[in-house]
Amino acid sequence: MGTRIVIDEREKGSRIPELLDGLGASIEFSLLTVGDYIVSSQTAIERKTISDLVSSIYDGRLFLQCNDLVRYYHRPLIVIEGNTLLGRQENYSQTLDGNYRDSYTEQMPLILDALARVALEFRIPIIPTPTPEYTSRILMMIANQVRREGSTDGPLLRRIRKQNPIYVQQLSILSSLPGVGDKTAVRMLKKFGTPIRTLTASVAELSMLAGLGTNRAIRIRRLLDYSSHIKETQNEIQKTLGDSDERIGSN
Repeated sequence: MGTRIVIDEREKGSRIPELLDGLGASIEFSLLTVGDYIVSSQTAIERKTISDLVSSIYDGRLFLQCNDLVRYYHRPLIVIEGNTLLGRQENYSQTLDGNYRDSYTEQMPLILDALARVALEFRIPIIPTPTPEYTSRILMMIANQVRREGSTDGPLLRRIRKQNPIYVQQLSILSSLPGVGDKTAVRMLKKFGTPIRTLTASVAELSMLAGLGTNRAIRIRRLLDYSSHIKETQNEIQKTLGDSDERIGSN
């Protein structure tokens, strides 16, 4: 029997299953709740093309998927398939002046920031591949490595009850605050009940949370209370006063 790989049914439209079969893998299809490819009870792989990566960043799906990967698998991986992140810019769009530019250039800071978060906060390894052929090869290598380790005994699939996605998104909102990690976000939601109540809490209330402290509570409150509109108004007032002084001086 070849190396076993369970593939999400939604991956049938890609060339990966056919390529894995050609490499000698014993493939099975299932409607997976987490991940796109399962090679062991500990390892699930999420595969993303560049366009899917970008859309999953904008709609928040990427971090929800990462949360599920680390929740249910000890050694998850993400494979990003496409040439742009490897330095070969083949996704071009025509500008008004007739020149061509990489269509992901403006989005690259957002992409890199998201990938940094995946690596540092979720601690999920990221493997870039240029084409489906390379993707299928790396998947096969991972599956074979797991097989040599003897980690494929027993069923690869297990019952997964996913966390409430709204709750996960609430935690994501709170963990974006300065000095707030996942554990502190959980404490916030437990204490205040909803994100809006957390965001309107006073410095005193925030500082009482374990692991937060007064200094970080002050930073959060300053961030939430800061108004760029007020600053713009102040600048306009200063400019108006300056113009008036100049007119008086000229008279």
